[in-house]
Amino acid sequence: MNFVPGEALVIPIQGVTLGGEFNLAADASGLVLFAHGSGSSRHSPRNQFVARTLREAGLGTLLFDLLTAREEQAEARTRHLRFNIPFLAARLADATRWILAQTNRDVSVGYFGSSTGAAAALVAAAELGETVRAVVSRGGRPDLAEGALQRVRAPTLLIVGGEDGPVVMLNEEAFGRLRCEKAMQIVPGAAHLFEEPGALEKVARLASEWFAAHLQPQKKPRGN
Repeated sequence: MNFVPGEALVIPIQGVTLGGEFNLAADASGLVLFAHGSGSSRHSPRNQFVARTLREAGLGTLLFDLLTAREEQAEARTRHLRFNIPFLAARLADATRWILAQTNRDVSVGYFGSSTGAAAALVAAAELGETVRAVVSRGGRPDLAEGALQRVRAPTLLIVGGEDGPVVMLNEEAFGRLRCEKAMQIVPGAAHLFEEPGALEKVARLASEWFAAHLQPQKKPRGN
């Protein structure tokens, strides 16, 4: 299937359709899928900013909605899905399989998760194994991944705002349970949404460096 960079696309999974925005240059060194947090969407200005930075660094991006419009309306009233991590992780894993099948390319995959989306990213990474080569969490709740943390094999970077006290502690706890290559970066002076001057720029730089280090093109074995 041919995709126009930046064009809206529809992702059919689990009997529903999810809106997305896909960019993958021919020479992209990897593809990063974004898992947004509760109450957000593919239009999140913070994730859009990080995605632009990743594309400037030569990476492809897929931002997509984890929920349908009807599900978002119901969720706003009942809040029954925002902490349903297995449900969100299954959506992310299915979207990963779908986009890889559509692109028909041997591309390295990474996840960028925010808030509860970080937990979904870690659970999906544990499920997909070697398909996912790197994970970055921004102000995430990796603790909600629970038992999946020990099964994650993808190198994982946790980024937390220094002023986001409770979330810092939750990230430290989750960091101790990870058994993969890992790092934790605390951005001084930043709160949960990284709205302070320069904070989001630092997040984007850290994420770009992490993905650049771990989403190198896979080398195919030479024939005899």
